[in-house]
This record gives sequence, C-alpha cells and structure tokens, in this order.
Amino acid sequence: NIRVEGLVQGVFFRKNTMVRATSLGLCGFVMNLPDGSVYIEVEGEPEVLEELVHWCEVGPTQARVDRVSVEEGVVVEASDFIIRN
Repeated sequence: NIRVEGLVQGVFFRKNTMVRATSLGLCGFVMNLPDGSVYIEVEGEPEVLEELVHWCEVGPTQARVDRVSVEEGVVVEASDFIIRN
C-alpha cells in the first residue's frame, strides 16, 4: 500500500500511475483520498513494486510529491490495475 502526499490531485497522478503500473505488469488500484493525497494498492514482484515506489517519489510532471509512505498490505490477487473514484 502506497500513500503519496503533496500536490498530487488534479495533476493526472492517478492516470499516470495506472499507465506506469500497467506497463510494469502490476495489478491493483489507485484513488484520491479526501485529504488531498493519493492511495495505491498494488501487487507484483518486489523488484517491480520498488520501481513503482521510486516513480511515485517523483510522479508526473505537474505533481509535487512531498512524501511517499509504504506499508505491506493483504494480497487480494487483483487481475488488472484500475482507477477508483
């Protein structure tokens, strides 16, 4: 589970996360939280997950990432990667 804080809503962070995760073969979802952060639940190989975390530390061009926190979650065996509203 990844939580990204900063200027991460209204800058296509979810869309770009989905594109990046899909290109890496990861499954899960990304969603905006009411506090202005972005929350990601993602499953995959550890090395590939680390790639996504590193990408989240920068985000898309318009974003300003202040903090990325990661904690291990429950595997639900998702079959694709989606954007949740």
